[in-house]
Amino acid sequence: MTSRGHADLVLTGAAVYTQDTRRPRAEAVAISDGRIAAVGSAEEVRSWIGPRTEVRSLDGRMVIPSFQDAHIHPLIGGLEMLRCDLTGLTRREQYLSAVARYATDHPAASWITGGGWMMAAFPGGTPLAADLDTILPDRPAFLLNRDHHGAWVNSRAMELAGISAVTPDPADGRIERDASGNPTGVLHEGAMHLVERLIPAPGLDEQVQALLAAQRHLHAFGITAWQDALVGAYAGSPDPIPAYQELISRGLLTARVRGCLWWRRDQGIEQLDDLLHVRATVGPGLSLDAVKIMQDGVCENFTAATLSPYLDRHGHPTANHGISFFDPAELAEVVTHLHGTGLQVHFHTIGERAVREVLDAVEAALVRYGRRDLRHHLAHIQIVHPHDLPRFTMLGVGATMQPIWAYHDDQMTDLTLPFLGEERGRWQYPFAALEQYGTRLAMGSDWPVSSPDPILGLHVAVNRTTYNPGADPARHAHRPFLPEQRLTLAGALRAATIGSAYVNHLDRVTGTIERGKKADLAILDHDLFTRPVEDIHTASVLTTIAGGVVVHDAGR
Repeated sequence: MTSRGHADLVLTGAAVYTQDTRRPRAEAVAISDGRIAAVGSAEEVRSWIGPRTEVRSLDGRMVIPSFQDAHIHPLIGGLEMLRCDLTGLTRREQYLSAVARYATDHPAASWITGGGWMMAAFPGGTPLAADLDTILPDRPAFLLNRDHHGAWVNSRAMELAGISAVTPDPADGRIERDASGNPTGVLHEGAMHLVERLIPAPGLDEQVQALLAAQRHLHAFGITAWQDALVGAYAGSPDPIPAYQELISRGLLTARVRGCLWWRRDQGIEQLDDLLHVRATVGPGLSLDAVKIMQDGVCENFTAATLSPYLDRHGHPTANHGISFFDPAELAEVVTHLHGTGLQVHFHTIGERAVREVLDAVEAALVRYGRRDLRHHLAHIQIVHPHDLPRFTMLGVGATMQPIWAYHDDQMTDLTLPFLGEERGRWQYPFAALEQYGTRLAMGSDWPVSSPDPILGLHVAVNRTTYNPGADPARHAHRPFLPEQRLTLAGALRAATIGSAYVNHLDRVTGTIERGKKADLAILDHDLFTRPVEDIHTASVLTTIAGGVVVHDAGR
């Protein structure tokens, strides 16, 4: 405190949306020693103002608990920002120009790496090595697509990896090929590792700079806490733990972070001892009480695990049901051990079979060890069979949405719906149905897969339409996608704040604006509830406060 009984900072004249059911609305907040000292009317908080108190009059702007992201990859996102960043581009020609420009600007780079390209920009969702070869005949290139479930590589990269027509597909992936069996330049899922293993790992200094860039980027969107969905040993991706520890040692980590230790597909239950050792060796400032299990791939490359087969381009059933990365019996054994050990499990589930296999595994764990306050949750939940909707609540399992995916973009229109079929297409992103069954909803972005801006996520969750007013109306982006699955603005905002705080095991210290909690706040340029929901995307974050410290201030 600046002096006894006085606050360090008072926000007044605001539309304070507290997420505290006992007092959902207020107009002033006092902050002292990094915590919320008072919430109420301007008159009630006035007594906290002293000679050294900073007072901000907000003229009706909105104050909310800061956003939390329940599924994100900050180090990967930061590295992509520093490398060949293709996000924001939408056409083949733009990608090739950006790669050529990056290669020219970085002549000493032995590999051209980065990513962010959209599958919908290419016929069938698969670009060609031949295109990259015209730009990079001698240097290898490895460029992840937007969802990070596939990579665009050139011929030099495949040559170094020994990938040819006779190279078999790995069990957990696929090499894209032409009619003669020759690799064409895209590697799906586990096939990416054939090349990834050859790419020099970034040094610690580069990782620290990338993580700092990511933290600044996320703070600018009002985000002060997240669940890092991939830490620890993972083929082809640097382990973020040393970079986090370096930031902590320098006093530079201003976010609250819960890391999910990666469960490797090439090892068995014996790896649990290694994960517990890693968890025990990490000091304060980084929680490693969660494990990430990836059970399937994605729909667009037909690796999401489905109950009935994918359709071909003519609407006929194929023999492909996608890939379950873990046999259901093995999955149940693993989840039971993790649950019994007291670790939260964070699952990647896209297809309806993957969702069911994971719910079955959690049920087996509960039968063996009973309920514990571990807060297991399924991320993505793209397709959920209607019979499985009530099981989330029955099993106490959370659903972490990536709402920004739930609208008619080109990927959905061209690369997803035609291959799922009409009935299964209606089972996608069932946010409202899960909420109606009492499921705890959280919100994540999966950045850099998609924008980390939670306001855009709110917009799509509430409208089920694009947040881009300039989108081509002929492509249906302005037509609501399964409008019956819309959330209310209050429900979506709850998921993005206290809902994610619950999943992140932070709800006792933050996630609501109430006395005694950490002062993690975001100030928006206007009250979202005073304008039509079609305008949610126009809001912006002016100020972000983490533990009482201003970590982003656009207005000053």
